[in-house]
This record gives sequence, C-alpha cells and structure tokens, in this order.
Amino acid sequence: MKTARKIHPVYANMERTVFDRMSALAREHGAINLGQGFPDGPPPQELIEAAGRALRDRSNQYPPGAGLQELREAICGYYARRQGLTLAPEQAIVTSGATEALAAALFTLVSPGDEVILFQPAYDAYAPLVRRAGGAPVSIALSPPQFRYPAEALAAAVTPKTRVLVLNDPLNPAGTVASHEELAAIARTCADHDLVAISDEVWEEVRFDGTAHRSLMTFPGMAERTVKIGSAGKIFGLTGWKIGWMIAEGHLATALSRAHQFLTFASAVPLQWAVAEGLSLPDAVLEGQRAGWGAGRERLKTGLAQAGFEVLPNAATWFLTVDLAASGIALPDRAFSERAVVEAGVATVPVSALYQGENVPEHLVRLCFTKPDEVLDEAAGRLARFRMALAG
Repeated sequence: MKTARKIHPVYANMERTVFDRMSALAREHGAINLGQGFPDGPPPQELIEAAGRALRDRSNQYPPGAGLQELREAICGYYARRQGLTLAPEQAIVTSGATEALAAALFTLVSPGDEVILFQPAYDAYAPLVRRAGGAPVSIALSPPQFRYPAEALAAAVTPKTRVLVLNDPLNPAGTVASHEELAAIARTCADHDLVAISDEVWEEVRFDGTAHRSLMTFPGMAERTVKIGSAGKIFGLTGWKIGWMIAEGHLATALSRAHQFLTFASAVPLQWAVAEGLSLPDAVLEGQRAGWGAGRERLKTGLAQAGFEVLPNAATWFLTVDLAASGIALPDRAFSERAVVEAGVATVPVSALYQGENVPEHLVRLCFTKPDEVLDEAAGRLARFRMALAG
C-alpha cells in the first residue's frame, strides 16, 4: 500500500500556509516582508529581563499542565483591570500560543458530523482544525469594506447539526471591530440555539479606536457557553514566545484542559513567569507600545495613500488592507502579491487566501505596519513605483 494513502485527507493535499509561502518568497528575493504579522521593534524590556531572571533563578522543568498558578492569577487580574471580567484562576488554561488553544477548543467541542460556523475572512487554521475534528465548516462571508456581521445570514446558517460558532474580534485580516449590536446579535443566536462560541480575541489590546475591548463572554447567557482565547504574543508583540490561553467556566474548562494535556501538556515555564510579570505591568507600558504601533499604522497608511492606493478603514490589529480595484489595479490579489514580492521587493498577503466557501473577493491585499519607519517608507516607495509600472 502506498504511503500517501495513509495520510489523513485533511493534510494529504494541503498547501503551505500563505504566510509561510510569502515569507519564504520574501527571503528568496530579499524583499521587505509586510506579509507575515510580527513587530520588528523591541518588546517591553521588562519582559525580557523577567524571562532572563526566570531562566536563571526559577524552575526550568515541567510546570503544571494548565499553567503556572502565578500566570493564571495574573491573567485573571489583567482581565479584571482591563475588561471588568470576574474570573477564577481555574478558568484559565495556558497553551502554547493561541493556535494550540483553538485546536484544543475545537477538538473538545466538535464531534464527527457537527457543523461549525466560521466568519470569512478568517485565520487559515480554523477550517482545517474543524475538519480534522470531523466537523464541517459552514462559512459566512463578510463583505468589504466594513466586514459587518450579517444577522440574517447567521440565522440562515444555523441547522440542527450546528454545535459551535467561531468569532474573531477584532478581525484579522480586515482590522475591523464588531459593534455592540453585532456582538449582541451573535450572542443571542448562540443562546437561542444552544451553541458554544469560541471567541478568538487575540487582538483585544491592539485597538486604535479609543474604545475598550468587550468580550463576547460578557453578553447575557454567554459566560457559560464561551471559550475566550487570548495571546501574550499579540499583547506584547512577542509572537515567538507562543504563550496563549483559553478561558471558560466549570466543566467546559475541565474538558479543555484534558484536550490540552494531550497536545502540548505544558508551555515554556520561564516565559510563563515572564508573561505573569508582564500582565501586571502598569497600563502605561501597554499604551505606549500601542501608540508606537499606531504611529506605524498612520505612516504606512499615509505612504500608501500618497502612492494612489485605496486603504480600507482600520481600527485594530497590525494590518492595513488595500483595495486593488479601487486603486486602479486590475490584477487579482494573488497575482498582485506574487508579482509584488518579485518585481517590487515587498511581500504582502492576498486576502482571498483567508476565505473559504463562496463569494470570495479577489481584490484585497493585507500589509503589516509594525515595522521601523524607514522600512515602511521604503516599502511604500517600492509599491508606488510598482503601481506606476503596472499602469504602464
């Protein structure tokens, strides 16, 4: 029997992720990488020093599977201070990044034949994880430029087989934030149909609209049916640390911890100590970091606009989205991204790669702005010249 026939069908014909592929092309061509989302600037020095102390002075052996008690307490204190949530440490399970939290949550909640509602565009791990759990993704497309959540489409998508809804707010790649009314409608749908919500809130602190984040967990009937997912990597700009968490109540938290114990069991303990310290830092540290990211956002937006690119509204995340069609560029997004990395020396991400199902827009590209000023200026200049060359 051929080995290929032994491979699970979810992975047998799966391509590399768009982030991995575009980053590889950027390395190959010496391009500026605005595709994969990570900051180039230094993280808060307090966390680096805390990690160093932990390596030297604290344990480097297995921590408790659900996470250091100190970190679980710090997560609860952080959310009490920043979002008004009242949580117990037993509700928090520390994971090796938010993607592991997503996997644990989906493997806990999805059985073969279950349907899972996904809003599109979406993080490209969602659908494969649903399928690997034996479930069927049911996609609801959000339309640019506002990417609003359509209540009618959501109601129509629910069937007797629907078990789970996955929400990403703020939304990557669009950089938009759901309104109170939209979140309330999603919460009512979950409560009315007895759905569990996996609420991917990793971008909760990367907002530029001046409004405090509100978790789906806070809406009526949602505390007992929500898995809230967070990420130290996004909060502090430390994507390589891969420290995340999931929060849920009672028996749901217990089941999530059982799934987690057979994925990674535990995450790097010195980094857990450091994140615990980081979550207790004064709010001014986070606000200063966000202000720096916001300045990069405005710089790239201005540079792109001056070059003739139409930039969509953005209130959150590390990303801006360019509307190619509105910018006078006839290329579909995948062709634009492939050519831009080779001909302009700038890597971007085609947003169509982050859609599943029908009604996929093919005129949007995503760019990361958490880079030094000189890098953003050079990237905008290269893209300006590339746009002029396309116009010919």
